[in-house]
Amino acid sequence: MASRKLLTILLLACSLALPAQLTFEVSDGASSFAGEDWLAGVRGRLERLMNEPLLNTSQAALMVYDLNTAQMVFAHNERQRMWPAQSLQLITAVSALDLLGADYGFHTSICHSGRMAGDTLRGNLYCVGGFDPTLTRDDLRAMADSIRRFGIRRIEGMVVADVTMKDTLSRGSGWCWDVNYERLTPLIVDRKDEFVGRLAREMLNAGIELDVTWARSKVPQGCTEICRRSTAIGQVLKPMLKGADRLYAEAMFYQLAKANTTKEAKATDAVRAIKRLIGRLGLDDANYTIADGSGTSLYSYVTAELLVRFLRHAADNQRMLNAVYPSLSVAGVDGKLQGRLTSKPCRGNVHAVAGGMPGVSSLAGYCRASNGHILCFAIINQGLTQLRDGEFFQDRVCQVLCR
Repeated sequence: MASRKLLTILLLACSLALPAQLTFEVSDGASSFAGEDWLAGVRGRLERLMNEPLLNTSQAALMVYDLNTAQMVFAHNERQRMWPAQSLQLITAVSALDLLGADYGFHTSICHSGRMAGDTLRGNLYCVGGFDPTLTRDDLRAMADSIRRFGIRRIEGMVVADVTMKDTLSRGSGWCWDVNYERLTPLIVDRKDEFVGRLAREMLNAGIELDVTWARSKVPQGCTEICRRSTAIGQVLKPMLKGADRLYAEAMFYQLAKANTTKEAKATDAVRAIKRLIGRLGLDDANYTIADGSGTSLYSYVTAELLVRFLRHAADNQRMLNAVYPSLSVAGVDGKLQGRLTSKPCRGNVHAVAGGMPGVSSLAGYCRASNGHILCFAIINQGLTQLRDGEFFQDRVCQVLCR
C-alpha cells in the first residue's frame, strides 16, 4: 500500500478493566517489517504444523495477514471452500455494520388503533416485532407499565401480533430437522415464541382488563405508538460473537435482509447484501455459498481467505472495529475462549470467534504478535472425529503467532 494511515484497536485488558488502546501504523509492505527473522520463523513453524498427523485424515485451511504491513504472513488451502461453523457470524456481523451502521437499533413497538372511551381502548393493540433477541420478562413488564401509563385500563378488541418483518420460516435453510432450535420469529421473549401471551399476563398483572381475541396481522397505517423498546446493535453483537449465539446471529442476519426489501424479509435478501459486499471487497461472490447468518446450515461454504478479508475490512473502519473487536471472545478470559489459550503469550492476546459443529471446528479473529504487530487470521478444520483435535491444532497456530 502506498499510503500510510493510523488505526486504533481497542484491546481488552486481561483483568477485564477499562480497555487499553493500541495504535499501530500501516506502512509500505516489508520495508518497515519488524524483523525478517520473525516472519521466517513464523512461516517455518506454521509449515511444520501443516505436516501434523491430524491432517492425514482431515482438512485444514489457514490464512494469516499482518495489518501493520498489509502483508500476507501465511496461507494454506485458503481458497478451499469449507463449512465455517459459527465463524460465519463474523461475516454476518461485519456485513450488518457495513450496511446498517454502528448506531443501528433493533426495535419492538406497541401501538393501538381505535378510540379511547375514558380509560377503555375500543380497538386493537398491536405488538410489532423487529426480531430483537434480547427481550426478557422485564421488558414485557415495562411495556405493560407503559400501556397503563398511557391511560389504558381496559382493552376491548384484539391483541395482534405483527410478525411481518420476516417470512414465516421458523428455521434456517439446511438446518438439521432432528435438532430443537429456537424459532426464528420477530416477536420473541427469553428466546421463546411466547411474546403476546406473556405480554397479556403482564398487562393483567398491571391491572389492565382484557376483553380481547387474538390475531396475527400487519399493523395498519395511522396507529398510535404507545411505547418502543430499542436495543443497540452492539448489545446484540457481544453475546452473538462471544457466545457464538445462533439466535442472535440470525436476528442480525434478518436485519440485513429487511434493509434490502420493502416486503417481508427472507434469507435470500440478506445473502444478496452479503454478496454485494464480497464483490466490493474484490472477491468473486460466486465462489461462496451462504445460507444463513449463524453457520448452522449444512449448505454454507466459505473460505479462510474470505473470513480474513472481512476481518481486514472491519480493521479499515474505526467505528466498525470498535464494535467488532470488544465483541470477540478473549483467549483465557471470556466467551468461547475462556478455557482455551489460558497461558502466555496467548492469554488476552487472541480475540476471536470460535466455532464448532459436528466434524468442523473454526477460529477466526485478531491476535497480537511478539513484535507488536496485529495479525488477523482464520483457521477451519474439517472432517474431524473429535472437535478437540481441531481446537488443539488452532491453539498451536495461535501460540506460533503470539510467541
